[in-house]
This record gives sequence, structure tokens and C-alpha cells, in this order.
Amino acid sequence: MSEAAAPHLDRKLGLWQTSSLNMINMVGIGPFVVIPVVMGIMQGQNVLLPWIVGAVIAVLDSLIWAELGSKYPHAGGSYNFLRMSYSANGLGRFMSFLLIWQTMIQAPLVIASGAIGFSQYLTYLIPLSSIAQKGVSGLVVIALTFLLYRKIDEVGKISVTLWIGVIGTMIWLILGGVTHFNSTLYHQSTSMPPTFTILFFGALGHASVQTIYCYLGYYNVCQVGGEVKSPEKIIPKSIFISVIVIGALYLLLNVCVLGVIPVDVAVQSNFIVSKFVEIIYGSTAAKTVTLLILWIAFASLFSVMLGYSRVLFAAAKDGNFFKIFASIHPEKHFPHISLLALGAVAFVFSLLFKLKEVIIAIMAMRILVQFVGQSIGLILLHLNEPKSAFPFRMKLFPLPVIASIIFWMLVFFSTGTSFILSGLASIALGITVFVIREKVLGNRAAKIP
Repeated sequence: MSEAAAPHLDRKLGLWQTSSLNMINMVGIGPFVVIPVVMGIMQGQNVLLPWIVGAVIAVLDSLIWAELGSKYPHAGGSYNFLRMSYSANGLGRFMSFLLIWQTMIQAPLVIASGAIGFSQYLTYLIPLSSIAQKGVSGLVVIALTFLLYRKIDEVGKISVTLWIGVIGTMIWLILGGVTHFNSTLYHQSTSMPPTFTILFFGALGHASVQTIYCYLGYYNVCQVGGEVKSPEKIIPKSIFISVIVIGALYLLLNVCVLGVIPVDVAVQSNFIVSKFVEIIYGSTAAKTVTLLILWIAFASLFSVMLGYSRVLFAAAKDGNFFKIFASIHPEKHFPHISLLALGAVAFVFSLLFKLKEVIIAIMAMRILVQFVGQSIGLILLHLNEPKSAFPFRMKLFPLPVIASIIFWMLVFFSTGTSFILSGLASIALGITVFVIREKVLGNRAAKIP
């Protein structure tokens, strides 16, 4: 088969579709579960601060993704970034393998966490036993796999439809909060000044772990970089649009909640936004918004699953993962084996785990290799390549990168001892597997720098 006729990825995603994919990735079930958790952790001491910290980290990190994404606009995102940025010192193959090693575990966990959150929020409408909730979680994963099993231009159209529901719901919630805002209640909820003690900063760090989880996803366009039109321009733009829009919506939503629901009531609510709407509009509207939140959760998982399927595909294409995952559907032109395998593992995980067990574990596992690793990698690229090699360049380099690394390390240490150790253990085990794998395979694996 000629190169032109061989199955390949199509560059058909524009700014509208990529921004939609980023934003629906960011706004999943996370914020609706995390808002009362953050309030409980901060105990009235400026509960907005963790959301601001999360936004700052997202902005700094988005600059890094924008540079790397515009320079290496291929499927796989961080896989390619780590492979290329560490190639000069011979660690590209090793760092990219570590990412895939962790992705094998945390990608299905991310999808499972959203599916579990979906089933839990559904109980506001329909009483479900724990077994029934597991069944719903599994069905969500199956439905996602079905919707993603199609051409990328069709996926792009679906993403825009899902995005309309996400943004429309957020705007409706904010408008309801603004028109029913109780300034006295808001000031009572936020009047306690920060103490700036060790306990305060510990609480801030722990709460920020939760909020940054809600921001993750602004980089999803990088995962599907091989399917983006004019990627050097569209990738940075879609990242910045996503961070700015969603960051503003999160802050406004939190302000509105604080102006409608007393903190002591909000902290005890498992369905904070449904309670918020019930107070404003009544029980019927609360049920309606719960359906919309389920729409949001589903939309987020749609984007997440799409992006991760491309990471496994990129690794397999390079010979750093099982070769079968590099298969492209002959007619629909997408990595179908990667998608099906990811869906299968996520399905199993959705039946096994609980939501609280996975959010912090996901953060602890990703920070060192993916976020800190590629930040350092960008610095290495700047040392080894001329300015002209970067289609997009951040201002004041390397200050934003250094600040990003510091923030990510603070978040990592805020996850708690057990999660820190589990994150380090996953890296240590990955190193061991890599060394054994290299000795067994020798140089028969793909020649990756």
C-alpha cells in the first residue's frame, strides 16, 4: 500500500473544535464534587484562594504546553514532548516510557473516576444501590467508546454539541446565583481572614490538590495534535482560551454558591449544585440541573478518553508500546485498537474503585514525570535549540517555567505521605521495568533517541 493510501490521521480539527475538547475535558464532574470538599478543608478561611491557586498553576503550565504543543504537533502530547526534549542527553526513550508506564494505570483511573462520579450524582434523581451504581459506571464507559469509534471530524462535531451543554449549564448556574445573590451571606462565609500559619498553608495545599484536578484538561488539544489544522497557531490559542474561560467560570460559580448557600450547609452536601438550584428555583429545576451536570460529566469523559487513546497510539507507533496499539482504522482513520483497549480497562476500573480513592492518587502519579518532567524538558530544549525553532514562545522565559515547577512540587507534597510514596513507587517500578525491558529487547525496539 502506498504511503498516500495507507491509513493515517486526518488534520480536520479547527480552533472551535479543539477549544471545545479542552473545555469539556476540564469541566467534568470534578468541580461539582470538589466545591464542598474545598470549603470543608479551608473552614471559612478564604475558600476562593485554592481556586485562584489552581488557576495560577494552570496559566503557568499552559504556557509550557503551548510551546511544546506548537513545536511538536503530533498525536500523543506529553509522550512526544518528553521523548524529544530529553533526546539530546539520551533520556528521551526512558522518560517517554515512564509516561506510558504511568498512563497505563492512571488513564483508565481518570476515566473510571468520571464514570463513578457520574453514577454517584445520578443517585440525586434515582436511588441506586452500590451495585447498580457500578453498573451505571460501566455503561457510561461503553457509551463513550461507541461515540468515539468514528472519524475525527465527526468526533469534533460531537464535541461542539457537548460543549454547548457544558457552557450553557455553567452560565445558567452563574446567572441564577447573580440574580439571587445574598451579599450578607457571602461576607459571612468569607469574612474569616487567613491566619498564615503552617496549618493554613497545609490546608491551602491540600485544597489546591483538589482544585487543580478540576482545571486539568486545558492541554487535551496536544494529545490530538496530529489531527489539528494549522497546529502551530491553533494549539496555543485553544489552550489559552480554555484556561481563561473555565477559570473565570469556576471563580464566578464559587462566588455564587457562597452567596446562596451557607458554608456549613454546603460542606454537608453531596449534591452542592443541585442544592444550589433547589434553593433558587425549586426541586424541579434542581432535577433539571442534575441532568445537565450528568451531561457535563459525560462530555468531559468523552474528551479525556479521546486524548488518552492517542497517547497509547503514539507510543506504539514509536515502538515503545505494544505494536497493535499503533493500528489505524482503514476507513475511519483513528487508532481503534488503542481506544477499545483503553475502554476495556476503564470499564473494569469503574467497577472496582471508589471516587475518593482515585482523585489524589491521579495527581500524585502524574506530577513528577508529566508536569515537572516536561517543564524541565522545555528548559533543555531552549538550551539546545535556537529561538526560531519555537513557533510559540512565552514571555519572560524561564521564569514562568521555574514558577510552574515550584507550584507543582508544592502540590505533590500536599497530596500526603501515602500518595507521595505511591507516586514514587510507581516511578521506581517503571524504572525497573524499563531496565529489564531494555536488557531483554536490546536494540530491537524502535530506535528512539
